[in-house]
Amino acid sequence: MHEILNRLEDLFSPTRIAHYLVDDLLPDLVIAGITMLVAWLMWKLLARTVQAVLGRSELDETAQSFIQTLLQYLVFAIGLVTALGQLGVDTASLLTSLGVVGLTIGFAARDTLANVISGLFIFWDRPFVINDLVEIDGQYGRVQKITMRSTRVVTSDGRMLAIPNSQIVNTVVASYTNFPNLRLDIAFTIGVEEDIPKAREIARQVVVDDPRYLGDPAPVVVVTALNDYNVSMELRAWLEDEREHVPSRLELRERLFEALRAAQIEMPFETLAVVETRADAG
Repeated sequence: MHEILNRLEDLFSPTRIAHYLVDDLLPDLVIAGITMLVAWLMWKLLARTVQAVLGRSELDETAQSFIQTLLQYLVFAIGLVTALGQLGVDTASLLTSLGVVGLTIGFAARDTLANVISGLFIFWDRPFVINDLVEIDGQYGRVQKITMRSTRVVTSDGRMLAIPNSQIVNTVVASYTNFPNLRLDIAFTIGVEEDIPKAREIARQVVVDDPRYLGDPAPVVVVTALNDYNVSMELRAWLEDEREHVPSRLELRERLFEALRAAQIEMPFETLAVVETRADAG
């Protein structure tokens, strides 16, 4: 027992530990740190070169971001493996072990892995790209960035939404900028006694000479419903610049109202009449 205690004391003595840290571990740590620093500097230099090359290519911003992300992960992965080798770690055995451990981690972090895999699908399928105007699960905004885990959408009121990629691939995504043009539908009502052809022509003239709207397809005005107190109609016009659909929709609705009011077209809303009855006192 005394011999065991002596050996343990000798093994964990402050002098022996200090000797190991200074003479054996510290140089390896310094070299490993320098290796990671070199990897970081290499990425900074490579990033500028890659950015310049991609900037002269015909790839869009989304594809450029995806390539830069993959290269960044690759450079740092090589730097990390090299640094671990400097510390005496058997990287080949480590990678083999990680394959087994990765399965266990995968079950525990399946949501994160699902987001990463979904991010790859988004880059590949391209339902939208950076700077597109989209509506995802009822949230409207501009796509600011697509990462491996989430998609960043900036709303019209300045909020930044980080939507998990797995949620995006499993829901309906409406893009307002994937098609060259966008149709605006402006609903309005007129009185049941009003002249429908006259109201149709007044509404059509609001956009017919406006260069912001297409002449082909031409704007149309249709009747959408015949109600008890009014006639529901809708102005449908194709917008030249689909990115301006929000302010254009607001402006067109106001211009249509002013044009109908100037022509003295009645625009009633449906009302309910409440009749009060009293029972005879008996």
